[in-house]
Amino acid sequence: MARSTPLVAEADWKRLATPTPDGYFALATEDTGAVPVRLFFTPALLAEAETTLYRQIVNATRFPGTRMVAITPDAHYGYGVPVGCVILTDRAEGAVAMGPVGFDIGCGMMSARSEVPADRATPDRKLAFNREVMERVAMGAGGRSLRLGDVGEAEFEELVRGGAEHYVDRYGATFDRSRAERHRIPVEDSWSIPWGAEGRPERGRGQLGSLGGGNHFIELQREEERGTLFVQVHTGSRGFGHGLATNYFAMAKDERPGEVDDIDLGYFTPGSRHHRDYLNAVAAGGNFAILNRLMIFEQIAAAFRKVFRADLELVYEISHNLVQAEDHPEFGEVWVHRKGATRAFPAGHPALAGGIWQDTGHPVLIPGSNRDHSYILRPLPGASRSGYSVNHGAGRRLSRGEAVRVLDQHKVNEQYRRDGILVNLDGEVPLDESSACYKRCEEVVDAVVAAGLAEVQHTLWPLASLKGTEEGSGARRARKQKERARDGDRGAARRTKGHY
Repeated sequence: MARSTPLVAEADWKRLATPTPDGYFALATEDTGAVPVRLFFTPALLAEAETTLYRQIVNATRFPGTRMVAITPDAHYGYGVPVGCVILTDRAEGAVAMGPVGFDIGCGMMSARSEVPADRATPDRKLAFNREVMERVAMGAGGRSLRLGDVGEAEFEELVRGGAEHYVDRYGATFDRSRAERHRIPVEDSWSIPWGAEGRPERGRGQLGSLGGGNHFIELQREEERGTLFVQVHTGSRGFGHGLATNYFAMAKDERPGEVDDIDLGYFTPGSRHHRDYLNAVAAGGNFAILNRLMIFEQIAAAFRKVFRADLELVYEISHNLVQAEDHPEFGEVWVHRKGATRAFPAGHPALAGGIWQDTGHPVLIPGSNRDHSYILRPLPGASRSGYSVNHGAGRRLSRGEAVRVLDQHKVNEQYRRDGILVNLDGEVPLDESSACYKRCEEVVDAVVAAGLAEVQHTLWPLASLKGTEEGSGARRARKQKERARDGDRGAARRTKGHY
């Protein structure tokens, strides 16, 4: 849908959102048609939601075969559809869509815990931990693998097809694969990596086990309930996933000239020659991301042992930014797109049968900013109402461009120093990833709990944060162009009270 296309309810969509007894707002307008739209907001979050979010919610309803759209409480303006968006499409005839997966295919979280009392994380030990991790894990968008180096094409094919299973067989490992959401996602033999294509997915060959830049992080945390040390990681499929997505975004637009004018809204239906290929690309990108997080866990565990003389135990590893085939009790056989949203299967869900989580439901990892609480939740049966999905974080409230313009570097650094939170080695906080850029995580988690989607198990506070700040010039230019476009959209919306 073009930005200039008129929408009937654009000016007063929030007023049309109706609270339900199940803890979410139902949104039904002429623009959304017959597709159920469920907003998992508190009244305050709804009031604060960007006016421009409505157009992207409508976009989410218009992919062929859409059965339901759920908007998670961290939702904010994204590319084509909101970040914090769950889209269920009919598996037999519906679309698999590009924007509702995004460029960082399989991005996700890893959490680990210890029995070490949090008061052992003195300033000296926090600095030592950050230093030891940085010696083992490359940071920033240009970071290279310190564990495997550049692997050959044949071995890389094995890694992204075989995932953690192949890695353990080939290299050995210390992580417990039963604590991962999955060991690998199947990739069909007929699919081939598009080496040398425009997106250059071969960039990933030298990046397994590296963090990346942007909102990716490694964080040493204090668990509030027991006062022990935890560690969390957020990262994805690096240049490999981005390269694959770049290629398929372009293919989807080219396949429907004149129909798809926004590259972020491309899609493939089962009749498309690219349909299966894209699903295989998502699986391969997801495998890279899963393995990337587990490899990083190994290196963090080694750093933790050196500094704190104790072991880390993997709590869970989980992906977001995927499209997956699932069966839903209300909507049947569907493709579930989770853009900036994470899976939430409760106890008794068929997909957990026979595993260690079948009687409890699997953990859900929700990070806050690096000066806010993060949470580990346990899904409840009510999660079916949101497509068995919840938010993947707190959600942005300031764009990167706005943050750099309005925040004061000295004041931000001083605030973190007073709170005892060490960022990297020098305490220089990336402004576009500082706490002012994000909603309060407690508020978005309260919305999840109030809707009966999940319950809180662990509350975590940051002690030391690691962020990659270096970016290649091409990535930086592209990001700035996107940010300027989004800032322009937001500014126009404010000036015209919601009208484009």
